[in-house]
Amino acid sequence: MFAYIARRVLLMIPTIFGILLISFMIVQFAPGGPVERVLAQLQGVDSGATAHFGGGGEIGAAAGGADFSSKYRGAQGLDPKFIAELEKQFGFDKPAYERFLLMLENYATFQFGRSYFRDVPVLQLIKEKLPVSISLGLWMTLLSYAISIPLGIKKAVTDGSRFDIWTSAVVITGYAIPGFLFAILLIVLFCGGSFWQIFPLRGLTSENWPQLSLFGKVTDYFWHITLPVASLTLGAFATSTFLTKNSFLDEIRKQYVQTARMKGLSERRVLYGHVFRNAMMIVVAGFPGAFIAAFLGGSLLIETIFSLDGLGLLSFESIVNRDYPVVFANLYILSLLGLVVNLLSDLIYMWIDPRIDFSTREV
Repeated sequence: MFAYIARRVLLMIPTIFGILLISFMIVQFAPGGPVERVLAQLQGVDSGATAHFGGGGEIGAAAGGADFSSKYRGAQGLDPKFIAELEKQFGFDKPAYERFLLMLENYATFQFGRSYFRDVPVLQLIKEKLPVSISLGLWMTLLSYAISIPLGIKKAVTDGSRFDIWTSAVVITGYAIPGFLFAILLIVLFCGGSFWQIFPLRGLTSENWPQLSLFGKVTDYFWHITLPVASLTLGAFATSTFLTKNSFLDEIRKQYVQTARMKGLSERRVLYGHVFRNAMMIVVAGFPGAFIAAFLGGSLLIETIFSLDGLGLLSFESIVNRDYPVVFANLYILSLLGLVVNLLSDLIYMWIDPRIDFSTREV
């Protein structure tokens, strides 16, 4: 098993390398960039920006009056020396391959540099936004699995019953409702809209959170996180619920289950002593994807609606603003996290079914 884990860890290196290389090449051919972003600000046409560039006064003072042909749109009428200074500031005075190799060297030691347009270390930015994304992703995943697994088992046992039919209708309806629309409904109902003022409208904690007791901090945290997590979880457990049900139905119909029943074992012993271990394999297989999707995917709108400044919003703003250090750092961290979670899922396989032998498995 340890040899298998070592091989998987070593394979993470070329995987991460390939992800960064492809992303870096795409960025090279993508229109726009941080230099053009600054030039657009100087021309007053940067309507799509969501962050402010510090030092606009210095940029304005450095703009000259020479007219020349440039590879950057909006550079006409600006001093070539100013353009060269911008390229040097953003690191574009070096060839692409040199910038890529330098990025790999820095990322190997988790040195992500500074944000182009926020003038703060990228790692500091990510640390500030991480608690929000972890809160949303972790609680959404745990809550959706806590609902879907028992519900899926119950639906499999009572397949075709009235309970199975109406719960399927409820789950499908919840899956069809967009999370952001449900979030707006919750705000109207419980955040001082036309009905009740029960939950806060924005933020992850209250302003007086540092002064609260330990119990008060925990209570305040869950008070703020309830509605955003509920909005994300609404449609998240539908897939895993039906996956659990179908997996259990498939196992229940196998011969070894009939044999166990003929031996006089109770239905509960058959279900949880024999069926559960085999049926849960496919559910566990989907856990890494569910966790990563919960960690980032779908959280942008929820973060915006509830004013939660997390990684989803940070990634979106960084892409819009061409803040490449933040974009690549987020990509690197999330890719690494996905690979690690994928490895952990294999180890969970072994915990559920000891018959799996990793020592003889080919990667």
